[in-house]
Amino acid sequence: MFGMSHKTVYVLDHSSRMAVSSKQSLDLDVFTKGRVPGIIPLAPISKSLWTCVVESSMEYCRILYDIFPTKKLVRFLVSDSRARHLNRWSEEDQSLQHLAAAMAAVGPPDAIGDGGEYVGVAHGLLAAVEVLCQCSEMQHSARTRLLERADRVGNRGRVVCLMSARSDNSIRMLEETVVGALQENNKLAAGSDSLMQIQSCELVFINVFPVSDDSTIVERARREISPVLSSEVHSVRAGRYLSAKLTTLVQQHFDLAFTTITNIPMKEEQHANTSANYDVELLHHREAHAELFKIEAHQPRGDVSLMSSNSKDGMTKDTVTLKWCTPRTNNVELHYCTGVYRISPVDVNSRPSSCLTNFLLNGRSVMLEQPRKSGTKVVGHMLCSHGGEIFLHVLSSSRSTLEDPPSISEGCGGRVTDYRITDFGEFMKENRLAPAPVGEEGYSCRGDAELPLERAKAQLERHTRYWPMIISQTTIFNMQAVVPLANLVVKEALADDEVLECQKAIYHIVDMERKSDPLPISTAGSRGKGPKRDEQYRLMWNELESLVRAHSSNSSGHARVLDCLLACRSSRLPDDDERRKGKRRKEDREERANREVEAEAERFRSGNDRDKEPESEVIKDSPDSPEPVTAVKRPRLMPEESKILDKRKGPMSLLELWTSQINAANSRKHQEFIGRLNSTGNRAELYQHLMDDMSENADSKAPKQERV
Repeated sequence: MFGMSHKTVYVLDHSSRMAVSSKQSLDLDVFTKGRVPGIIPLAPISKSLWTCVVESSMEYCRILYDIFPTKKLVRFLVSDSRARHLNRWSEEDQSLQHLAAAMAAVGPPDAIGDGGEYVGVAHGLLAAVEVLCQCSEMQHSARTRLLERADRVGNRGRVVCLMSARSDNSIRMLEETVVGALQENNKLAAGSDSLMQIQSCELVFINVFPVSDDSTIVERARREISPVLSSEVHSVRAGRYLSAKLTTLVQQHFDLAFTTITNIPMKEEQHANTSANYDVELLHHREAHAELFKIEAHQPRGDVSLMSSNSKDGMTKDTVTLKWCTPRTNNVELHYCTGVYRISPVDVNSRPSSCLTNFLLNGRSVMLEQPRKSGTKVVGHMLCSHGGEIFLHVLSSSRSTLEDPPSISEGCGGRVTDYRITDFGEFMKENRLAPAPVGEEGYSCRGDAELPLERAKAQLERHTRYWPMIISQTTIFNMQAVVPLANLVVKEALADDEVLECQKAIYHIVDMERKSDPLPISTAGSRGKGPKRDEQYRLMWNELESLVRAHSSNSSGHARVLDCLLACRSSRLPDDDERRKGKRRKEDREERANREVEAEAERFRSGNDRDKEPESEVIKDSPDSPEPVTAVKRPRLMPEESKILDKRKGPMSLLELWTSQINAANSRKHQEFIGRLNSTGNRAELYQHLMDDMSENADSKAPKQERV
């Protein structure tokens, strides 16, 4: 129930080795040096290792208290010849003011030491294991509330030791000391009601040495020392390097993330009319960028990466870059936020951080956008203060619930407009959650073995086994006759009267089919009138069987309902066979008629082929009496008609057959005109020898030539 970050113990080395200088000079006379004649400038000073350790550990606590004002506890121990406690696990001792006063009371370490082997830190580590076994107020409340199940309350912690070690052997000796202390204190806690056993402990050694010196301690990554203890070693220079290292550790220990606010416009102090852009680095919980990490994983190439590496004071860290967005907004405006997280400036004393903090505390808000090379800007975060504390708001990039509701055609299903909205509202009402009565001996006063939440999940699972979302995809849920069955079949068990109601609904549907009553079939998105009546009932019976079969294993009553449904479907199968047989007979008749038409056309084409043979005899017409059928002469067709019939292949229509027969009968009743037979181009010459006669007359009238 309580993780590793719930309790942290700081052990500070207060021996004479911490009194040496850090060898990082600080110039305090930077403004007057070389400007005022006759004044001797002050010499640079340097802090001691103890001062650097105190300032860095206080910075660790400042970031922690800004982001987690509660539930994250830190306890300080100062170790020299003995261990001194500076605060307790209570909430009132978790403040920078209390720690600063306690540090001032301790004072700096004594610069004069005995010069012997260093073992002073061991007292602090032994005391750190003891205080980890003590319960915090939240742990004590949880154990009291759970009573007999108090073992579910975990007790884990972290010990951070800042020291100046001589060799790696001293580190190994301290690790062995902590392992023995854990075993002894766990034995004591097993038989005590006020102490708790330690399930897991992380030991972090930070060796601090002057800036100009070299480290004698080898850094080591985390490794398991025992089933309960893991250890890691860091070797860091004093001064700003130690502060940067602890800032990185607080980010790792409490799952924090860095965010850099870029392009912040600020006026220059010396030139009030000009402004410059500054950057401010913030720390907050990592969940504030959960959506950004998803976007970066799927963003197209060529866009700006959200994550960038920032190296400062020898420490490389990943930071998310967000851009200052104008225009700014006021707190009066309401924004749709999906998360709110406290922030803490990394460099709290810098001028850009101070200006940004004061700007936000005055009631202003800052919108932050993601830097992009192309496309529209995306505003995803907002900085705002509430009650004297600054928060990072995560804005939703989707449509806000405060706006007008979107059209249902814009949903994830495309342009679908026939969702079962009313039915879904009824579905939500039937599956609402309500507080369950809690008794003294269990979760429910009724004594049920199953938890109320598990029963609710089981009910939701039954109601969603078969639940179409679109009206056009279902038939039974649009029928009033199926409503009683649909409401009863989703139950966990069916009584005899409920089974009877379901059977009545099935019989009513059978009666509807016998009467050929229309079904509420949706034709949205389809052409025509939709499927035929028989096909509609077939689809309806299939869907109804799918619904009942999905719940047939719930109880014996559900199985009886399924048997009734299958029996009703089987009783209507002969009727379906008769319909199919009648349909096949109709198709056979149509096929025979088509074959007869094709045969008649084939006979007509064969008769035309016989007419093309040479004529053997000529039968004279008798105008007094009609021509007998046996005295049929071959029809004489026009050349154009002959060409058409020669090119015609395949079945002929009834109109073509009738027209051909009429033309053939008419051609048999008279002898063809001789001029039409000798015509060319559908024209007959009435006076074929006219031109010959005219030429002969002209020759006879011409004068004869005399001989010379």
